[in-house]
Amino acid sequence: MGSLLVWIVIGLAAGWLASLFLGGKGLVRSIVVGMLGSVVGGYLVALTGVHLPIDIWWLREVLVAAIGAAIVIIVARMIAR
Repeated sequence: MGSLLVWIVIGLAAGWLASLFLGGKGLVRSIVVGMLGSVVGGYLVALTGVHLPIDIWWLREVLVAAIGAAIVIIVARMIAR
């Protein structure tokens, strides 16, 4: 239960960060986009072998998830057109 709460909080922060740059609203939407973004960002980081030199684990995870969330938003907008 604790890890689910952490995942939701990281997703919320990541979705909020991505929406700051790309626009968007809504708490639930931010959480969903952030959680999807964490999966996408984590996959891309693992695929490319990129290592972010940030020692604070939660900050690193939020940044990776925010990058993934931005990608999710961009792809969703492309599909919606």
